[in-house]
Amino acid sequence: MTVLSQTDPAAADASERIALALESNHIVYFPRSPIPLPDAATLEYLRSELPSRLKLKNVSYHPEGARVTGLEGDETLYERTREVLKRHLDDVAGFIYRIMPRWRDVCRIGTCSFRPIQERGRNLKPHASNELVHVDAGAYGATNGDRIFRFFVNVNENEDRVWASKGSLDDVIERHGAAAGILDSSGALQMSIDKGLSDHAFSAAVRGLARLNPLAHTLDSSPYDRTMRRLHNYMKDSEDFKHDTRGYEEIRFPPYSARMVFTDGVSHASLSGQFALVTTIIVPRTALGHPQFSPYALLAARASHS
Repeated sequence: MTVLSQTDPAAADASERIALALESNHIVYFPRSPIPLPDAATLEYLRSELPSRLKLKNVSYHPEGARVTGLEGDETLYERTREVLKRHLDDVAGFIYRIMPRWRDVCRIGTCSFRPIQERGRNLKPHASNELVHVDAGAYGATNGDRIFRFFVNVNENEDRVWASKGSLDDVIERHGAAAGILDSSGALQMSIDKGLSDHAFSAAVRGLARLNPLAHTLDSSPYDRTMRRLHNYMKDSEDFKHDTRGYEEIRFPPYSARMVFTDGVSHASLSGQFALVTTIIVPRTALGHPQFSPYALLAARASHS
């Protein structure tokens, strides 16, 4: 796994270079955020007010319902936080669609979150912990093999945000797929990753429910997403994986730097850092220029060997 520095996203060939780097499961890094951030007074407001008002893991803006979750406070705090996160989400989406025009109109915007708590020592349950190396899976409803893209900005004035990785998804599957129950002893995929009739029926029911409550889409699932969630949970639960140092590296992201990555394809953990803005976009497989690197393709290739 490589961190690639990209300082001029407007360059003529930037779009294809960025697409190849992202889709082949590398991190694209910006020494300074390429999008405008909230002004200093607003950032200080978020940093000072939100840590004591947090009631979930993070404070998140959900565009499908135009609502904020994870926040306990008065209407003024709620509305100001919603305005800041919505504007940041719009700015990130606008920037991404300028440099990746084939994503425009086909992606599903996920959430824009503010992470107000120091990651180090949060003592969350393992499956919720950011400190344990994992790949993202299962938090956004059924992706059906579409990719989870995330744009991070460290908005801490003084402290680096420190990540750890143990390599790409393919590396992790190669070393731990059998122990995770995803591969058999010959290295072939043990389960189907495509939907059957019961899965399609369940998804249809969830879509109906989502017409009443837009956030209900997170209840949906698929064989692919359950497979990825199984790997995610194994990585956080397994002592063998935790003590496996092959491919291990730590990466520091300084204040006001930004990075973007497909977090379903790069193993990662947030070892330390406080105050970050995180935007999630679900990118359809049909919008990928290099779909052969996607988790779905990597799993399907294993299935073809069975």
